[in-house]
Amino acid sequence: MSSLTYTPSPFGAPRRRTREVRVGNVGVGGDNPVRVQSMLTSDTRDAEACIKETLELVAAGCEIVRITAQTRQIAANLEPIVAGIRVAGSDVPIVADIHFKPDAAMEAAKWVDKVRVNPGNYADKKKFQIREYSDAEYAEELERIEAEFAPLVALCQERGVAMRIGTNHGSLSDRIMNRYGDTPLGMVESALEFARIARERNYHDFIFSMKASNPKVMIEAYRLLVARLNAEGEDWNYPIHLGVTEAGDGEDGRIKSAIGIGSLLADGIGDTIRVSLTEDAVFEIPVAQALAKVSAEIGARNAETTSSMTLGWDDVSWNPFAFEKRKSERVEIQGIGIGGDEQIAVFTHREKWDALAHKLDQLGDFQPEVVVENSGVLAIDPRDDAAVAELNAMAEATLITIPDGIDLPIITAFRLLASRVHARHPILLKDVRTPSDDDQAVFLETLLRASANLGSLICDGIGDAVLVQGEKAPGQSLRLAYNILQASGARIFKTDYVACPSCGRTLFNLQSTTQKIRAATGHLKGVRIAVMGCIVNGPGEMADADFGYVGGAPGKINLYVGKEPVKFNLPEDEAVDRLIDLIKEHGRWFDAPERVAGAEM
Repeated sequence: MSSLTYTPSPFGAPRRRTREVRVGNVGVGGDNPVRVQSMLTSDTRDAEACIKETLELVAAGCEIVRITAQTRQIAANLEPIVAGIRVAGSDVPIVADIHFKPDAAMEAAKWVDKVRVNPGNYADKKKFQIREYSDAEYAEELERIEAEFAPLVALCQERGVAMRIGTNHGSLSDRIMNRYGDTPLGMVESALEFARIARERNYHDFIFSMKASNPKVMIEAYRLLVARLNAEGEDWNYPIHLGVTEAGDGEDGRIKSAIGIGSLLADGIGDTIRVSLTEDAVFEIPVAQALAKVSAEIGARNAETTSSMTLGWDDVSWNPFAFEKRKSERVEIQGIGIGGDEQIAVFTHREKWDALAHKLDQLGDFQPEVVVENSGVLAIDPRDDAAVAELNAMAEATLITIPDGIDLPIITAFRLLASRVHARHPILLKDVRTPSDDDQAVFLETLLRASANLGSLICDGIGDAVLVQGEKAPGQSLRLAYNILQASGARIFKTDYVACPSCGRTLFNLQSTTQKIRAATGHLKGVRIAVMGCIVNGPGEMADADFGYVGGAPGKINLYVGKEPVKFNLPEDEAVDRLIDLIKEHGRWFDAPERVAGAEM
């Protein structure tokens, strides 16, 4: 195991202690609760609309509001926006979101409480150029960046303005990409370069972020960042902002956000969060509030239950900084292969199976595959030395899980199980310790808890089957299980969308366009489509996508295959049809099957 560690114990730890950074009148980090923030979708040039939307967000419970500032001229309009918000009686902190333009940052810092800069494109270049940088050339680039960035540090220091050094996986510079690759390490190094420039000037009012659309990449990057900060020294205890970029909309967006954000909060990492949904910004707030609540409960149980454990990092069986599936052996149960190279299976309880048995042909892809009561799964308490020894002595691989009602948090219990038993035994994951019989449970909280618990473990490479038992409704529990597997990248059973939230940079109506693309392509199982409002994160975040639909100019769309643009300046009213043509050209299109009446659950 690497000497780098991001938390005192992988089996549960209290919230990471950080210094406090003041953003206006709001404290982030330190003893403050996890802060909830969002971003305006209104055009920054429309002060009235920005003021109205900000006040709506504040009324919903948003604690920090971010506004894009694409150019110096647009950034200047932050002055009347902030003034209008204050006249309306709100002291909510305002953050300027900066990409590409140092002069826009300098203008914005005159009016706002915090400036977000992206090290990948602030005075740096991204043209997807492949070249070797000598150490001297690399140092020369850093000197140029320092010359551009230092004035902003000085202005923020003078005015008491905070800063977020926010790396995005989709917008790493060519310099970083060529030296470190498109990796979590590259994301961390990019941010640390800017942090060192700030620290050399005795400026410490900054917060880090490491955002990505892929929860696995996002989790690994944040873990590595915190581990590197720990290694740098105690005074590198800066707060952390968490977010999954381009999470999408609806249930999928909520699940993907909960996997990334919830996993890290459960490990004690994170001081402020934003749930990025392709919906009106006001809908992000209750999701973020519920996620912070659920994750606080999970984290508190982790820390309380594991405070007396003697196990530590030397006992873990997975690499927290690079995904690798646990190497179990294949077993066959009820005709379904589980473990080995098989896809993660979906279990259900006998009662739910019986409730659905008469309409299995109507459930589409949300099929129950194994009845847990008939599976022969062995439930074992990972703290039971005798039971662990007996299991490890078995010659044959056996499906295992934890007992219902165990007095350990879910993440702790399964990490402990995976670390103590031989890898050949496949593991059935559960989202909660006891099956729910609560008809009145809030589904959003059920969804977020299941996503945080199961998603965290799946992103650790642990788990060969899943059982969602925190949701009582049979069909809904199956849908939740499959959607968690999809969002974590563990089992792709439908079209996958990477859709960014709208903001003032967006060049078309993201919500209606995303729905139009979903309607046309939602049957293309296994195809990944990125819908991006502008070029800021477009090509980079689309690296894992098969096809991309990106705003290139007002009313004009560029289409991508992977991260390569292939069609330019298409009229918006033709672009979805041209996207379909592009999918057909690459042999990924098939006609949608006829819908079965009553298939929805």
